Amino acid sequence: MMRSKKINMKFISSRLALLFIFAFMAIGTAGAQEIIQEVKSDSVKPVPQGRVKVDGVIAVVGDYVVLDSDIDLMYRELQAQGVSTKDFTRCELLGKLMEDKLYAHQAVQDSIIVTDADINETMDRQIDYFVENLGSQEKMVAYFKKKDMETFRSDLYEMIKNQKLTEQMQKKIIDEVEITPEEVRIFFAKFPKDELPTFGAEMEVAQIVIKPHVSQAEKQIVIDRLKEIKKEVQDGASFYSKAVLYSEDPGSRSSGGYIKMNRKSPLVKEFKEAAFSTEEGQISEPFETEYGFHIIYVEKIRGQELDVRHILISPKVTAEALQQAKDKIDNIRRRVVAKEITFEEAAKAESEDKETRNSGGLLINPKTLGNRFELTKMPPEIYSQVSDLKDNEVSEPILDKDQKGAQIYKLLLVTDRYDEHVADYAKDYTKIKELALKEKQIREIAKWSEEKIKDTYIKVNGEYRECKFANNWVK
Repeated sequence: MMRSKKINMKFISSRLALLFIFAFMAIGTAGAQEIIQEVKSDSVKPVPQGRVKVDGVIAVVGDYVVLDSDIDLMYRELQAQGVSTKDFTRCELLGKLMEDKLYAHQAVQDSIIVTDADINETMDRQIDYFVENLGSQEKMVAYFKKKDMETFRSDLYEMIKNQKLTEQMQKKIIDEVEITPEEVRIFFAKFPKDELPTFGAEMEVAQIVIKPHVSQAEKQIVIDRLKEIKKEVQDGASFYSKAVLYSEDPGSRSSGGYIKMNRKSPLVKEFKEAAFSTEEGQISEPFETEYGFHIIYVEKIRGQELDVRHILISPKVTAEALQQAKDKIDNIRRRVVAKEITFEEAAKAESEDKETRNSGGLLINPKTLGNRFELTKMPPEIYSQVSDLKDNEVSEPILDKDQKGAQIYKLLLVTDRYDEHVADYAKDYTKIKELALKEKQIREIAKWSEEKIKDTYIKVNGEYRECKFANNWVK
């Protein structure tokens, strides 16, 4: 039963917390850092005393093996992401690795497929993050104790592939899990009155976004530069090197603009059209997408699979265009403050942000897909911009950047506030339903795991057999 007065990840048992912590290990850091933010030390508790550490196969799950060094790798990766591991024993880390192997093994049995493009995109983001925090690719390779960059990428590729298979398998397990109003009522009724959770203070925020317009002259400068790069490559220069030096795509720049793709890859329409209309060994003409201008070099064609490299350069916004956007948003703010038009009406009429314009500018919380943001979990960049706003006060124009890194001006308004309060079934039904559904999904995953463990070849070696696992790994 929950003891804390705040809804947080302690609501889930420590075993299930591990499930969520490491689910995000290969794809980012925010989730893992948030979940185990109270852990302080950087050491991993040892396996039971007397164990002599010799690397080798310590567990087998279906077609997959777990090495003793895999636990050390998990430890180092968590450290590289700024995550402490004080409260996790080697036994617990092994249990999580075996869970991942079980999911991945079953995903293969169920013909679940993850694409190379998806894996490479995640891998490039992960490498960029590590390089930024560790200082260089050489330091990253040394930190993870790999022979060279090629070995590091190969091992990381397999790790991310298995993690994505795990995610897809878990998604398949819980996709059909639904919860009824009666189940939500029973879930909430289990709490004694003096142990009801407290929901933190929340607010709803709306925005109006004005984007500086890029001139045709600036676009032409980029087009001409890409044409120069194309000619330099045709004259013998390395496309790989040019991409590393000049591409503005953070996801592929470090790998020389490399992308493995097919027609189902999650890429914008214009990019796919250019790639599939360019012959092998050729470089496309510059073309425009919402991200800027690109050229594509088609390295290899294998049926409907392409190995391509690309260079992205975005046109720059001139000082004049930036000032015009500032003047426009200043005028919108004057009209709203003078009550000539409401903030909601102005957002619907003038805002250039497609995601929020139709809702009157209301921001969407990506975690809940609702409009409320709990203050303690609100993105810090947004919180800093609205924390001092009074009721019905429109912010001064804020120069910011959108998700693509382009400069924008925006106005912000706190449209509603919700004080910290003890959970109320009627007022907080949606949140309570989410918690009840999460608990049911966790039970479903546990049930699935128990059944699959019985049907899958599993072996735990050496003194790891003495571990007290949450699952029945030692049959």
